[in-house]
Amino acid sequence: MLNPKDRVVMISGATRGIGRAVLDRLLAAGCLVSAGVRDPARLPEHPNLSHHRYDASQPEAAASWAAAAMQRHGRIDALVNAAGINPKGTLLDGADAPFEACWNVNSMAPMRVIRAAWPHLVASGTGRVVNVSSLSGKRVRNDNLAYAMSKFAVVALTQEVRRLGWAHGIRATTVAPGFVDTDMTAHVPTAQMARNQMTQPEDLAVLVEAVLHLPNNASVAELLVNCRHEDTL
Repeated sequence: MLNPKDRVVMISGATRGIGRAVLDRLLAAGCLVSAGVRDPARLPEHPNLSHHRYDASQPEAAASWAAAAMQRHGRIDALVNAAGINPKGTLLDGADAPFEACWNVNSMAPMRVIRAAWPHLVASGTGRVVNVSSLSGKRVRNDNLAYAMSKFAVVALTQEVRRLGWAHGIRATTVAPGFVDTDMTAHVPTAQMARNQMTQPEDLAVLVEAVLHLPNNASVAELLVNCRHEDTL
């Protein structure tokens, strides 16, 4: 296992949901964290935590954030791309806007962060990338095609990071949960699934911490996390 002490991790979406749970977990483990967020006031006070304004919808935001992380910490060892949105876009309703928004924030933004941090991940020799996708990125079981398409793209992005980064010691993992008890699932009727039946963000944070600190010869490509039974994907 890699020693988490003094490893520098960039985390997007760190003020809420999965990203916040990962932030808390990694700070407790001793990591140095650079949080890319829109509202730094929602972050906790911690000596190992720095932050930079990051809006995933803005193409130039990734490079600015990576530069700030390097200026503050002098290295970047890992990325956790947890920021995401979930507007509804269906195949037949004719509206392109939800598809474009999902593509920009859920798919392009993680790619931009990876590009910006790439030379520093190479320099680390044990660079790690964790991209939060979804089981909706592995199969389609509801009308929200915009979200599913964007999360399928995240899986492809992760595979390419693994391919290009392998010789440089970069390892990448897709974390793909089903329903998670966050504000993004607030629309789910309790008759369909109670909140306490959903996967908890803190449990996903345990998995993210584990894959970030596995050695180069024990890489995990995908973590598919179910809160209810379904066929193996």
